[in-house]
Amino acid sequence: MYLLIGSTNALLIDTGDVADANQMPLAKTVMQLLPGDDATKMPLLVVHTHRHLDHRAGDGQFMHLSNVQVVGFDVESVRRYYKVANWPNGLAQINLGDRTVDVIPTPGHNETEVSFYDRDTGLFFSGDFLLPGRLLIDDAGADLASAERVADFVRDRPISFVLGGHIELDASGETFPWESQYHPNEHVLQLTKDDLLALPAAIRSFNGFYTRSGTFIMINSMRMLIVWAVLAGVVLIALVMILVLYIRRRRRARRLRAAGGGQS
Repeated sequence: MYLLIGSTNALLIDTGDVADANQMPLAKTVMQLLPGDDATKMPLLVVHTHRHLDHRAGDGQFMHLSNVQVVGFDVESVRRYYKVANWPNGLAQINLGDRTVDVIPTPGHNETEVSFYDRDTGLFFSGDFLLPGRLLIDDAGADLASAERVADFVRDRPISFVLGGHIELDASGETFPWESQYHPNEHVLQLTKDDLLALPAAIRSFNGFYTRSGTFIMINSMRMLIVWAVLAGVVLIALVMILVLYIRRRRRARRLRAAGGGQS
């Protein structure tokens, strides 16, 4: 989650994986950071890098607050709010007052994925489009087109850091177990402009299932699940056949012993 504050408005990118305000008082914390008291609190815009629940579970904490707007997470709400005529080609801007944030559609991980570029700091907020971890790609064609658009966008712009939505690697580049909450010797969060520029070539090498290209680990999780399910089915069928053959041989052996005993 990232909070950007301009002179007239503030922007919160993603609300995280926890809905319970008692467990994680996100809205309370964010509102306390904004300038002004209750009556003159700076307006806040809440947006998402994409619609997956771990990036929007905290939305409910903001829904009934005054001077807060939460942008919807479905495709039509995203398109309608940013007014990108030829989605996903094109850009939008968010004016925070003396601070402009560019909005770049980056579908591929998910059809609602967008990235954000803060002109003041050179920070590029990439959500799950690019992060130090597994790049889960639902649509490789869309992901490649997004990577090429982003590379064109950043090529002549200063990028201080690329900040994604997760860290899933250790410092040596190896992945932590899925959903692990223990990350010893964790990889740094920030990636670089060079990583953004190298991403298109990496995605071109993606085989549609699992590919590791340099520092990029690309996975189509649904296809991998199907592959594992098929393999598990094959193994199960093989075990059943082995068990059936074993039982048949035991029965045949018993019949032969019974027949031999009768002859004697």
